[in-house]
Amino acid sequence: MEVPVLDKTGRKVGVMTVDEAELGGEVNPALLKQAYVRYHANTRQGSARTRNRGNVEGSTRKLYRQKGTGNARAGAVRTPIRKGGGRAFAKVKERESYRLDMPVKMRRKANRNALLAKLIDNEVKVFDDLSFSAPRTRDFEAMLKACGIDRSCLAALNRDNGNARLSAQNVERVTVCASDQLTCFEMLNHRFMIITKADLEAWLKMTSPANAKAKAARRKSAKEAA
Repeated sequence: MEVPVLDKTGRKVGVMTVDEAELGGEVNPALLKQAYVRYHANTRQGSARTRNRGNVEGSTRKLYRQKGTGNARAGAVRTPIRKGGGRAFAKVKERESYRLDMPVKMRRKANRNALLAKLIDNEVKVFDDLSFSAPRTRDFEAMLKACGIDRSCLAALNRDNGNARLSAQNVERVTVCASDQLTCFEMLNHRFMIITKADLEAWLKMTSPANAKAKAARRKSAKEAA
Protein backbone atom coordinates (compact mmCIF):
# COMPACT_ATOMS: atom_id res chain seq x y z
CA MET A 1 0.00 0.00 0.00
CA GLU A 2 1.31 3.42 -0.97
CA VAL A 3 0.45 6.29 1.35
CA PRO A 4 0.97 9.86 0.10
CA VAL A 5 3.28 12.07 2.14
CA LEU A 6 2.11 15.69 2.42
CA ASP A 7 3.63 18.97 3.42
CA LYS A 8 1.86 21.53 5.63
CA THR A 9 0.15 23.11 2.61
CA GLY A 10 -1.53 19.82 1.69
CA ARG A 11 0.70 19.24 -1.36
CA LYS A 12 1.96 15.72 -2.07
CA VAL A 13 5.73 15.58 -1.75
CA GLY A 14 6.39 11.85 -1.62
CA VAL A 15 5.08 8.35 -1.03
CA MET A 16 5.42 5.97 1.91
CA THR A 17 5.10 2.23 1.33
CA VAL A 18 3.29 0.25 4.02
CA ASP A 19 3.10 -3.55 3.99
CA GLU A 20 -0.52 -4.57 4.60
CA ALA A 21 0.55 -8.05 5.68
CA GLU A 22 2.43 -6.58 8.64
CA LEU A 23 -0.77 -4.80 9.71
CA GLY A 24 -2.84 -7.98 9.69
CA GLY A 25 -3.62 -8.30 5.98
CA GLU A 26 -7.31 -7.48 6.43
CA VAL A 27 -9.45 -5.66 8.97
CA ASN A 28 -10.60 -7.88 11.86
CA PRO A 29 -13.72 -6.21 13.39
CA ALA A 30 -14.04 -8.72 16.23
CA LEU A 31 -10.46 -8.14 17.37
CA LEU A 32 -10.85 -4.36 17.12
CA LYS A 33 -14.01 -4.43 19.21
CA GLN A 34 -12.42 -6.62 21.88
CA ALA A 35 -9.41 -4.33 22.11
CA TYR A 36 -11.56 -1.17 22.12
CA VAL A 37 -13.75 -2.49 24.94
CA ARG A 38 -10.65 -3.44 26.89
CA TYR A 39 -9.06 0.01 26.57
CA HIS A 40 -12.35 1.71 27.42
CA ALA A 41 -13.00 -0.48 30.48
CA ASN A 42 -9.52 0.16 31.84
CA THR A 43 -10.19 3.90 31.93
CA ARG A 44 -13.01 3.44 34.46
CA GLN A 45 -12.18 4.35 38.05
CA GLY A 46 -14.88 2.21 39.64
CA SER A 47 -15.46 4.81 42.36
CA ALA A 48 -19.06 5.84 41.59
CA ARG A 49 -21.09 6.04 44.81
CA THR A 50 -24.57 7.25 45.80
CA ARG A 51 -26.06 8.35 49.14
CA ASN A 52 -28.84 6.65 51.03
CA ARG A 53 -31.40 8.59 53.08
CA GLY A 54 -29.11 8.50 56.11
CA ASN A 55 -26.35 10.32 54.24
CA VAL A 56 -28.48 13.04 52.67
CA GLU A 57 -28.58 16.39 54.41
CA GLY A 58 -32.00 17.41 55.72
CA SER A 59 -34.35 17.39 58.70
CA THR A 60 -35.94 14.23 60.11
CA ARG A 61 -39.11 16.12 61.06
CA LYS A 62 -42.35 14.65 59.84
CA LEU A 63 -43.59 16.87 57.01
CA TYR A 64 -47.23 17.00 58.14
CA ARG A 65 -49.56 15.13 60.41
CA GLN A 66 -50.45 11.54 59.69
CA LYS A 67 -54.22 11.97 59.23
CA GLY A 68 -56.69 14.61 58.22
CA THR A 69 -54.89 16.30 55.34
CA GLY A 70 -56.12 14.10 52.49
CA ASN A 71 -52.55 13.48 51.36
CA ALA A 72 -50.65 10.26 51.43
CA ARG A 73 -48.72 9.50 54.57
CA ALA A 74 -45.32 11.17 54.57
CA GLY A 75 -42.36 11.08 56.89
CA ALA A 76 -39.05 12.93 56.55
CA VAL A 77 -38.03 14.94 53.52
CA ARG A 78 -35.07 12.62 52.93
CA THR A 79 -37.26 9.72 51.83
CA PRO A 80 -36.23 8.20 48.46
CA ILE A 81 -39.52 9.07 46.77
CA ARG A 82 -38.95 12.83 47.15
CA LYS A 83 -36.73 15.08 45.09
CA GLY A 84 -33.35 15.53 46.77
CA GLY A 85 -33.84 12.45 48.94
CA GLY A 86 -31.51 9.50 49.29
CA ARG A 87 -31.34 6.53 46.98
CA ALA A 88 -33.33 3.47 48.00
CA PHE A 89 -30.52 1.06 47.15
CA ALA A 90 -27.45 3.24 47.46
CA LYS A 91 -24.18 2.15 45.91
CA VAL A 92 -21.88 1.99 48.92
CA LYS A 93 -19.52 -0.87 48.08
CA GLU A 94 -15.75 -0.62 47.97
CA ARG A 95 -13.90 0.42 44.82
CA GLU A 96 -14.86 -1.79 41.89
CA SER A 97 -12.44 -3.00 39.26
CA TYR A 98 -13.58 -3.11 35.64
CA ARG A 99 -10.11 -3.97 34.41
CA LEU A 100 -9.85 -6.35 31.46
CA ASP A 101 -6.75 -8.07 30.20
CA MET A 102 -5.66 -9.11 26.75
CA PRO A 103 -2.59 -10.96 25.46
CA VAL A 104 0.23 -8.69 24.34
CA LYS A 105 0.26 -10.17 20.84
CA MET A 106 -3.47 -9.51 20.43
CA ARG A 107 -3.09 -5.94 21.67
CA ARG A 108 -0.22 -5.28 19.29
CA LYS A 109 -2.13 -6.80 16.37
CA ALA A 110 -5.26 -4.77 17.22
CA ASN A 111 -3.27 -1.55 17.21
CA ARG A 112 -1.74 -2.34 13.83
CA ASN A 113 -5.09 -3.54 12.47
CA ALA A 114 -6.74 -0.26 13.50
CA LEU A 115 -4.07 1.59 11.54
CA LEU A 116 -4.82 -0.61 8.52
CA ALA A 117 -8.51 0.26 8.77
CA LYS A 118 -7.70 3.98 8.86
CA LEU A 119 -5.32 3.67 5.91
CA ILE A 120 -7.88 1.81 3.82
CA ASP A 121 -10.43 4.57 4.47
CA ASN A 122 -7.83 7.25 3.61
CA GLU A 123 -8.16 8.77 7.08
CA VAL A 124 -4.44 8.92 7.91
CA LYS A 125 -2.56 12.02 6.80
CA VAL A 126 1.21 11.44 6.76
CA PHE A 127 3.38 14.58 6.74
CA ASP A 128 7.01 15.03 5.94
CA ASP A 129 7.36 17.48 8.82
CA LEU A 130 5.10 18.90 11.53
CA SER A 131 7.46 21.35 13.17
CA PHE A 132 6.45 24.97 13.75
CA SER A 133 8.70 27.94 14.38
CA ALA A 134 6.42 29.07 17.21
CA PRO A 135 3.23 27.79 18.86
CA ARG A 136 0.39 29.23 16.81
CA THR A 137 -3.11 27.75 16.72
CA ARG A 138 -4.02 29.58 13.52
CA ASP A 139 -1.20 27.90 11.59
CA PHE A 140 -2.25 24.47 12.79
CA GLU A 141 -5.88 25.09 11.80
CA ALA A 142 -4.76 26.28 8.35
CA MET A 143 -2.77 23.07 7.90
CA LEU A 144 -5.81 20.92 8.80
CA LYS A 145 -8.01 22.87 6.40
CA ALA A 146 -5.48 22.51 3.58
CA CYS A 147 -5.49 18.73 4.03
CA GLY A 148 -9.30 18.47 4.06
CA ILE A 149 -9.61 17.55 7.75
CA ASP A 150 -13.04 18.79 8.85
CA ARG A 151 -13.94 16.23 11.52
CA SER A 152 -12.37 14.97 14.75
CA CYS A 153 -8.64 14.45 14.45
CA LEU A 154 -5.94 12.66 16.41
CA ALA A 155 -2.56 14.38 16.30
CA ALA A 156 0.14 11.79 17.02
CA LEU A 157 3.14 14.00 17.70
CA ASN A 158 6.66 13.39 18.89
CA ARG A 159 7.28 14.28 22.53
CA ASP A 160 10.03 16.72 21.49
CA ASN A 161 7.75 18.62 19.12
CA GLY A 162 6.62 21.16 21.70
CA ASN A 163 5.47 23.90 19.32
CA ALA A 164 3.18 21.55 17.43
CA ARG A 165 1.70 20.18 20.64
CA LEU A 166 0.98 23.70 21.93
CA SER A 167 -0.47 24.72 18.56
CA ALA A 168 -2.86 21.74 18.47
CA GLN A 169 -4.11 21.63 22.03
CA ASN A 170 -6.54 24.54 21.61
CA VAL A 171 -8.01 23.40 18.29
CA GLU A 172 -11.56 22.13 18.61
CA ARG A 173 -12.06 18.38 18.09
CA VAL A 174 -8.29 17.75 17.98
CA THR A 175 -6.72 15.38 20.51
CA VAL A 176 -2.97 15.24 21.00
CA CYS A 177 -1.17 12.03 21.93
CA ALA A 178 2.43 10.85 21.93
CA SER A 179 3.34 9.07 18.71
CA ASP A 180 4.97 6.21 20.62
CA GLN A 181 1.77 5.59 22.62
CA LEU A 182 -0.62 5.29 19.69
CA THR A 183 -3.39 2.74 20.38
CA CYS A 184 -6.45 1.47 18.55
CA PHE A 185 -8.67 3.19 21.13
CA GLU A 186 -7.33 6.61 20.20
CA MET A 187 -7.36 5.88 16.46
CA LEU A 188 -10.94 4.57 16.41
CA ASN A 189 -12.19 7.48 18.54
CA HIS A 190 -11.31 9.99 15.81
CA ARG A 191 -12.16 10.28 12.14
CA PHE A 192 -8.73 11.44 10.99
CA MET A 193 -5.18 11.00 12.23
CA ILE A 194 -2.08 13.05 11.42
CA ILE A 195 1.47 11.86 11.97
CA THR A 196 4.90 12.43 10.46
CA LYS A 197 6.54 9.83 8.25
CA ALA A 198 9.44 9.38 10.67
CA ASP A 199 7.14 8.86 13.66
CA LEU A 200 4.96 6.37 11.78
CA GLU A 201 7.98 4.38 10.67
CA ALA A 202 9.29 4.33 14.25
CA TRP A 203 5.89 3.17 15.55
CA LEU A 204 5.66 0.39 12.96
CA LYS A 205 9.17 -0.76 13.80
CA MET A 206 8.46 -0.64 17.53
CA THR A 207 5.27 -2.75 17.25
CA SER A 208 6.50 -5.19 14.60
CA PRO A 209 6.40 -8.92 15.48
CA ALA A 210 10.11 -9.24 14.70
CA ASN A 211 10.94 -6.49 17.17
CA ALA A 212 8.75 -8.15 19.79
CA LYS A 213 10.57 -11.45 19.32
CA ALA A 214 13.91 -9.68 19.69
CA LYS A 215 12.77 -8.05 22.93
CA ALA A 216 11.56 -11.39 24.27
CA ALA A 217 14.90 -12.99 23.39
CA ARG A 218 16.80 -10.21 25.18
CA ARG A 219 14.64 -10.62 28.29
CA LYS A 220 15.18 -14.38 28.25
CA SER A 221 18.94 -14.04 27.92
CA ALA A 222 19.00 -11.47 30.73
CA LYS A 223 17.11 -13.85 33.04
CA GLU A 224 19.45 -16.72 32.19
CA ALA A 225 22.46 -14.50 32.83
CA ALA A 226 21.05 -13.49 36.22
